[in-house]
Amino acid sequence: MLNKFSSLFVVSPLAMAISLSAVANSQTLAESGTESVTLDVVSVSADFRQSDVQTIPESVTVVGNDQIEQRSAEHLEQILSLAPNVNFSSGSSRGRYFQIRGIGERSQFIDPVNPSVGLMIDGIDMTGLGGAATLLDIDQVEILRGPQGTRFGANALAGMINIQSKAPTRESEGFVAAKAGNYGTHGQSAAISGGLTETVQGRLAVSSFKSDGYMENDFLDRENTNNIDEVVARGKLAAQLSDATDLTFTYFYTDIDNGYDAFSLDNNRTTYSDNPGVDAQESHSFALDLNSKLNDSVSFEALLATSKADVEYSYDDDWAYGSYDPNTGNCITAAGPCLATQDGAWGYSQSDNYLRDYQRNSIDLRLLSGVNGRIFSDTTDWVVGIYGFTREEDLARSVIKTDTGENRADKRIISELESQSLSVYGELSTALSDHLQLTYGLRVERWKSDYQDNRIGSEDKEETLKGGKVTLEYMVSHEHLAYGSLARGYKAGGINTDPDLETVNRTFDTEFNNTIELGLKSSLLRDTLITRIAAFYVDRKNQQTKNSFVQDDNNAPSFSDYVGNTDNSENYGFELESDWNISQRINWQLSYGYLITELGKYTYESESYGTYEQQGRQQAHAPQYSAATALNLAVTDSVSFRIESEAKDEFYFSDSHNLKSEAYVLWHARIAYEQPEYSLALYGRNLTNRDYEVRGFGFSNDPRDGYVSFGYVQYGEPRLFGIEGQYSF
Repeated sequence: MLNKFSSLFVVSPLAMAISLSAVANSQTLAESGTESVTLDVVSVSADFRQSDVQTIPESVTVVGNDQIEQRSAEHLEQILSLAPNVNFSSGSSRGRYFQIRGIGERSQFIDPVNPSVGLMIDGIDMTGLGGAATLLDIDQVEILRGPQGTRFGANALAGMINIQSKAPTRESEGFVAAKAGNYGTHGQSAAISGGLTETVQGRLAVSSFKSDGYMENDFLDRENTNNIDEVVARGKLAAQLSDATDLTFTYFYTDIDNGYDAFSLDNNRTTYSDNPGVDAQESHSFALDLNSKLNDSVSFEALLATSKADVEYSYDDDWAYGSYDPNTGNCITAAGPCLATQDGAWGYSQSDNYLRDYQRNSIDLRLLSGVNGRIFSDTTDWVVGIYGFTREEDLARSVIKTDTGENRADKRIISELESQSLSVYGELSTALSDHLQLTYGLRVERWKSDYQDNRIGSEDKEETLKGGKVTLEYMVSHEHLAYGSLARGYKAGGINTDPDLETVNRTFDTEFNNTIELGLKSSLLRDTLITRIAAFYVDRKNQQTKNSFVQDDNNAPSFSDYVGNTDNSENYGFELESDWNISQRINWQLSYGYLITELGKYTYESESYGTYEQQGRQQAHAPQYSAATALNLAVTDSVSFRIESEAKDEFYFSDSHNLKSEAYVLWHARIAYEQPEYSLALYGRNLTNRDYEVRGFGFSNDPRDGYVSFGYVQYGEPRLFGIEGQYSF
């Protein structure tokens, strides 16, 4: 393993050279007497005890409200590049699935998904519902990399994304904002906050964002079949029940009515679909958060959350237009010509629709030690807690022959999933000396799932899962914190629902990740330069890998999804982050991630599909490098300019085929004029209009070449520019 870590720094000298150069140059500036400006303290709320990001002994990226505004971002997918070794998968109107250090799901179609990367919004579990991760009135986004086995359990095998909105204020404040840009983009948002009584504060925020989208439908002569139409509202109440007890209530509403027409037979931004799909979600979510200091020895925290979401996801299967004679494959539509077919090609016209209902409930109760509650001779802080979670997910899937309107009975699926989880957890943090601290935690989780559908009947699975973390941190000096950790994360096994699968492959096993991480966090040059460096190694036992096998159903591709377990896989690499106030007017931010992954041996044999084997290749959606850098310049006290760039290496789209994305570099810029009460800005993203891929599938779907094409991709945002303004009071 040490040889692997050594090779990382040899292969990637650029990142280290940049970091060392920054330190050397900044040291020169400091010695020459250049005036410095210290960086603000950034707290992380996802930890058991809210702490400065520089004092938490693990890899965490915090994207604050300022960075969100500087990128003019509306959704989580638009800021994830700021964190090293983090990727997302689209295949929808928004990126709703995330990968950390190469680990994470890429889609969900028929089978229920046990997630590897959790998504929390104000304490509400929105995992798998990433479309709701809009950035209205957000205080900060915390991206925790590595297993969160003690804190979050089964939903955080690879890490956790925690989104925190702004809290109610005692003083009255608020804002109204608007933006407009190309592709018919326009948005409006507003928030108001203040004291309702002496002990109760409230905050209300609403927004509407619309865009025509970035695709043209040639057949329908429309430019909005892949549109964005999102309405979000959030209300928060904070009450001080006593001097020692606070209560916060949150309501979060989303109404997403986006189109979905993102794939083109020509692999460009022109589609031919005659029945474009939708990507819609309506959700209501609630959270109740109680924090009480019982005495100087013990504090009590309780978080209750519930959410209900109705989700519709549909698409045009054939990505084309026209109706076909099922016997000859000839075009028979009376509405106009079919998409030209090669002689002998067997045309089809079909759409796919998924309707899902989600209901989730959770309760988290914990006790934390206070200043007089430490144990073991006043050396050890402690946390103990219990967590309960229920999840219901109902699916109604229909495949429609769009030329006849017939609902294909052989493809209709009705399924129900009920999952229950009960966990107990605890964590101790012991001061071994003035400079050395040991933190050790354990979580035991009882997981149960009941699944049934109209094809295979019912399947049950129940297991006990264990995870945790041991961390040793050493305060080298006031400027440097070094740490090493060993963490164990887990993801529950599950059920494959394809009735054609052999019985032995009906279920798949739990995945366990054992992660070693070494890190150094530094605050240099009179706190003007913050750096975070981490190296990690992940041993993935029973890696769950999803594969899709294509069946020829009258030349209408039909997919059989199957999740299996590989032999042991491994992921290792390093991460670098820095934030440097070079002077009062210049700030430079940098993140760089380097990642090597290796897929364990995976073999599947079937009379229907033949033999498929994969081994040793890089894992899907795991680019070898990812980087982002930004230079902020305060031209005057009122005018600021930001230029930033992000880069990502090529990566495989799937573990079941070898289609790859292309490596890319994107450039963004923003110039702003700001006064205490108002601001005005011009922004541009992807200034060079680079086509880059965010999802890819490997199969044949083009009737023009006899269905022999292989590989289709979905592109990310093209060049976007606009103007935005905000009035604050």
